[in-house]
Amino acid sequence: MALAPSKEAAAAGGPASAREAAPARPPSRTPSRGFWSSTLGKKTVMAVSGLIMLAYLVAHVAGNLKVFFGPEEFNGYGHWLRVMGAPVLHHGWGLWIARIVLLAAVLAHAVSAYQLSRRDIRARPIRYAHRRKGASYATRTMRWGGIILGLFIVWHVLDLTTGTVHSGGFEEGRPYQNVIDTFSTWYGNVVYIVAMLAVGLHVRHGFWSAAQTLGVGDARRDRALRLTANALALALTAGFIAVPVGVMTGVVN
Repeated sequence: MALAPSKEAAAAGGPASAREAAPARPPSRTPSRGFWSSTLGKKTVMAVSGLIMLAYLVAHVAGNLKVFFGPEEFNGYGHWLRVMGAPVLHHGWGLWIARIVLLAAVLAHAVSAYQLSRRDIRARPIRYAHRRKGASYATRTMRWGGIILGLFIVWHVLDLTTGTVHSGGFEEGRPYQNVIDTFSTWYGNVVYIVAMLAVGLHVRHGFWSAAQTLGVGDARRDRALRLTANALALALTAGFIAVPVGVMTGVVN
């Protein structure tokens, strides 16, 4: 006669048997995040797009300063922008390629900055009791500077590219006179100078930050990078503001 297993044996053997019979679960894997989805990817996009815009600013201020050499020189520069790349490129193609690249850089920079900001807020929904003054100041400067520059770009295009909000009689192909018209008004000067100050602050922090993101910065190069960022910001701000000041003082007329 077979004896029924005791309760203790059943209790001891039951779970073990169940564990042996149950199929092993595959280890859970966290799906790998793509480059754009990662924080480092967004920071890299910001850094590269920022450097593209910085290269444009350097070229742009060099072209703007031609206004001090008279209308023939400045209008000639404006004409060259429309024929650059010729005869390989058709009339205006080089300028439109530059515009498309710049627009893509601006959009990539703005979108990645916004998403990083939202991600940072979600990561720490409760504000710190004690903020780091330097980091807080830099963050606010970059955020509000970016908004100011975004609004300025729209106004600048409508003023000196399409002539939609131009103060005087906008004339296609005569950028010298169009520039004088813009900076002959108080609001044209105020808008432009405030925007250029924002450019300087943005470049000052952005250049150093981009160097850190791309792995260029380290303890040895930190001082040199900060000096370079300060020099770039100062040179660009002074170069851009020199044009409205030149018009206001009668040097450019």
